[in-house]
Amino acid sequence: MVLKRFFLPLCVVLLLSGCLDFSGFTMSGKSSLTKDVQITSISVDKSARRMYLLSENTIIRSYRIGLGFTPNGHKSLRGDGKTPEGLYYIDRKNPNSKFYMSLGISYPNAQDRAYAQSMGASAGGDIFIHGQNKNPRFWKRDWTEGCIAVKDHEIQEIYALVPIGTPILITP
Repeated sequence: MVLKRFFLPLCVVLLLSGCLDFSGFTMSGKSSLTKDVQITSISVDKSARRMYLLSENTIIRSYRIGLGFTPNGHKSLRGDGKTPEGLYYIDRKNPNSKFYMSLGISYPNAQDRAYAQSMGASAGGDIFIHGQNKNPRFWKRDWTEGCIAVKDHEIQEIYALVPIGTPILITP
């Protein structure tokens, strides 16, 4: 809760004040990457359905995303169809995912588990950034069980650019 009250307004202030550098960003969502660019964080804006790869304060890539089938609110319980909100990190990579390729998100954290336990339930797990696979039924807007979905060619790029341990901030 403190994270939401602090970080979201800070991002808005930085964006409006011009502190974020969009110099490498183009209207197509692509930038010219060099080998020296390192992705230092990921930002997900659930309401805008956008995910950003950042190098320090510079947006390197932007992607349209799909979310859980019940996208509003923070994921609290297994099967709720929500995508988590908060600060997590990339904790694993799977080149042979059911949905092409995937990067694991460290949900649930201790706070998520404690809340679910207080409700007498499981927090769930196995939340990923992943592709869509070739099945057209997965091409609608919000269809995952809480994961973040991008196009298959985009997950290839994300997989290559994002190292394990990269922080990911998911905001409402």
